[in-house]
Amino acid sequence: MNNSHDIEVPKWDIALANLVQDVYARDGVPLTLADFRNLAGQYAIRFDDIMATMLEMVAEGEWEYLNTAGERQPISRAEIDALYVNGRLNETDLRAFAGAWLPVDA
Repeated sequence: MNNSHDIEVPKWDIALANLVQDVYARDGVPLTLADFRNLAGQYAIRFDDIMATMLEMVAEGEWEYLNTAGERQPISRAEIDALYVNGRLNETDLRAFAGAWLPVDA
C-alpha cells in the first residue's frame, strides 16, 4: 500500500544530530574532530557514526564545514561514498576534515 503521507526518514542519526547540536548550543563555537572524538569517548559512541551524521548533515545543507583556511567547503555524496571502506568510514581519510563544523543557521 502506497501512502501519500509517508514520513521522510532522515539520512543521519537524529540522536547524534541532537547531541552535536546541544554541544554547539552550549559552547557556542564550531566543533572540531577533537570535539567529536571526545563525544565518542564520553558517550561510548563510534567516532565514525558521529562523523557519518556530520557528513550527511553537511551534504543536506543542515550544517556546514569550514576547511582549515576558514573557507566553506561543501561535501558531496560522491565524497562521502569515497570515505567508506568495508561499510564504515575510513578514519584516516576523515583527518582531511580538520576544520570547523557548525549549523547553517549559526
